[in-house]
Amino acid sequence: MPILVRNLRLGLEEPEQALVGQVGQRLGVPDSAVRAYSVVSRSVDARRQDVCFVYHVEVALDEPPAKEQARIRAVRGGGAVWIEPRVDSAPRAGVEPLPEQPVIVGFGPGGMFAALRLAQLGYRPIVFERGRAVKQRHRDIMQRYYQERDFDPTSNLLFGEGGAGTYSDGKLYTRVNDPLCRYVLEALYHHGGDPDILINTRPHIGSDRLPTICARIRERIQACGGEVHFESTLTDIRFSDGKLDAICVSGPNRPAGGEWVKVGPTVLGIGHSARDTLRMLFDRGVHIDPKPFQIGVRVEHPQAMIDARQYGQAAGHARLAPAEYHLVAKGAAAERGDVFSFCMCPGGTILPTNESAGLIATNGASKANRASPFANSGLVITIDPAELGFDAMGGLAYQEKWERMAFKATDESYRVPAQRVTDFLAGNPSDGTLETSYPLGGQWSDMRSLLPEEVSAALDRAFPILDRKFPGYAGPEGLITGPETRASAPIRVLRDATSRQAEGIDGLYPVGEGAGYAGGIISAAVDGIKSADRIIEHYAPPS
Repeated sequence: MPILVRNLRLGLEEPEQALVGQVGQRLGVPDSAVRAYSVVSRSVDARRQDVCFVYHVEVALDEPPAKEQARIRAVRGGGAVWIEPRVDSAPRAGVEPLPEQPVIVGFGPGGMFAALRLAQLGYRPIVFERGRAVKQRHRDIMQRYYQERDFDPTSNLLFGEGGAGTYSDGKLYTRVNDPLCRYVLEALYHHGGDPDILINTRPHIGSDRLPTICARIRERIQACGGEVHFESTLTDIRFSDGKLDAICVSGPNRPAGGEWVKVGPTVLGIGHSARDTLRMLFDRGVHIDPKPFQIGVRVEHPQAMIDARQYGQAAGHARLAPAEYHLVAKGAAAERGDVFSFCMCPGGTILPTNESAGLIATNGASKANRASPFANSGLVITIDPAELGFDAMGGLAYQEKWERMAFKATDESYRVPAQRVTDFLAGNPSDGTLETSYPLGGQWSDMRSLLPEEVSAALDRAFPILDRKFPGYAGPEGLITGPETRASAPIRVLRDATSRQAEGIDGLYPVGEGAGYAGGIISAAVDGIKSADRIIEHYAPPS
């Protein structure tokens, strides 16, 4: 049985081959006894002056198991442990006949991985996605939106193949501890992801590589007998006696008023910005509750400043990726708790993340090489809808209110409102040259007037705290843009914890960020897979 040797440290100038000697020293064996090794995980430790890499390594020794056990027992502090065999996560097929082929609504991470799982196990899912295939989607964004400033509600940074995840940063870090996380990482790797995503503790793909990976996953689904229909929007549902019966799908190649489609088990992975669909579901009686959500700003700095602060004299070393940070100002949001950074994008860009015309909301992304001279992250507080007296749909309207104000504040140009951190704190307008990574440009604005009062007050308290933790964070090089309103969904589509079906509606499986059960590519993908597995365990594959 292989051994996991933990927390081996290598300096920036030491090659990975030096791990063999460290393994031998840790286990008390000569280097020649290390028959084979492979890196399980790799991270950067920048907490000390001597920045280094930290490895976990899987090792096979040329020794009998009894001797290996003795060597593991001799290593203190869990520095070496047995690696338990991986358990096959594939579900067993059920026996009940499928009433119709499984349906997936939405082709973001949750829907895509649910469809992939079903397709690989022979269930031939049918996918309906309101946006376009990724090649056409890319042209719509880059030319029609960025160059001509003509927003397309069908094909944008949120809707289309891969969902919002396609043009996100491609960060694959998650706090979800589930064996299916590995399944997702391996699927991304097998469809074009860099092999480093399998070992880096904070894996990252890049917004330039995700489109190709998404297209390859779709091709794999189709090769397994699945169908993917683009420009197909869910506009209505029909259920009777507590069971989903049919959905209405509209699109340019369908009848006026939409086409009703009989459905089998249906995975609902519509994303957190399909506000029209969420409102329709609520109107049809689907049980939706408000839940706490985040709102704030996106803060941008020069990446060189972040590197210098995090890496010290090692900043700029060829083996070091652009530095990241995660910051918390505890209690700065008063009764709402902490102000905290979110979705940090080193070497990245700030992106628009609106699904409708006339709105501005921000997100962050970076390419695989993270070569942008800017770094950005969200800086948010948590809003409890009960404090503001919201009903189930109140959070959506609240988000939309601030997004529309931001659009109007920049002369309806789709430029992003911006203000220097120092000017925000001093109550002064910003002037001079505005440098930002935002692809549509920025416009100096009074950010305080474009944020809820509770957010502005929390930022007033948070920036001095964060500047003490991270000198320069609230300095003249810091730029505030926003609003950051799409960090999480303000609603939850209620579902049964065991069957994963919508409360009171058999056959409807809400998943992912839009349903209020995930927060990122990996967690949304895992959530989609788990619901696909419930379908597989219940029904036999179609003949």
